[in-house]
Amino acid sequence: MTDPDLDPPAVWRRHAGPCVLLDGFHALKHALRFGAEVPVAVTADRAGALALAEELAPDVRDAMDALLAEVPQETYASLVPRPHPTAVAALAVRPSRAVSLRALAHTPRRTPVVVLDQPRNLGNAGAVIRLAAGFGATGVVTTGTLDPWHPTVVRGGAGLHFATAVERLEAGELPPGPVFALDPEGEDVRGLKLPDDALLAFGSERSGLSRELRARADHLVALPMRPQVSSYNLATSVAMTLYHWSAGGGAPHVT
Repeated sequence: MTDPDLDPPAVWRRHAGPCVLLDGFHALKHALRFGAEVPVAVTADRAGALALAEELAPDVRDAMDALLAEVPQETYASLVPRPHPTAVAALAVRPSRAVSLRALAHTPRRTPVVVLDQPRNLGNAGAVIRLAAGFGATGVVTTGTLDPWHPTVVRGGAGLHFATAVERLEAGELPPGPVFALDPEGEDVRGLKLPDDALLAFGSERSGLSRELRARADHLVALPMRPQVSSYNLATSVAMTLYHWSAGGGAPHVT
């Protein structure tokens, strides 16, 4: 009889409930880089995964070597909602909510917090978290019903949830700091310097800012846009705003 403590599918099933799915090589790579606790990782192609690590992520190659258990393709496919082209999947322990809230509330803050006000699209939320991690933002906060740790969001974020604080809060629970909310009626962002401790708030893809978030805003800010163009994609708006902030000197050093 196989020892359940050594059988990867059994270990997976034991951790699947409370843990976060890391879907694909790159999600596992980023999670390991930023200190995630990963109790189990499987692949249908261990040699291929380690070759990818050798080429693209030598800094975590040894960690992957120690973690990855090879299982048959059918077993791997049975553990995930949708098989990833890299045939890699892992489970990671979600960071403590208390730790994330402390990181978001800590002052003085050197980088902004991105606030997604009642977002609807899981993929867009993941893309925003990936952007926030790349710019070194303090964190991403969502309001409303969308779970920012949903597997589709984590997939869209390529595992970079572990590189920044990610939480869901009510509009009245936002961290301290001036709120700069994106709105077509706002002041052109090109004439503003966004402070490092700003909360950069973005409305939902369909209906814009909620009444609660608009009331909380200290400044309404608009992105430059050609007349008769309706809107930008949410992730594009976040990217433009974070880039404008970074151009003022707040961006992380490029190495």
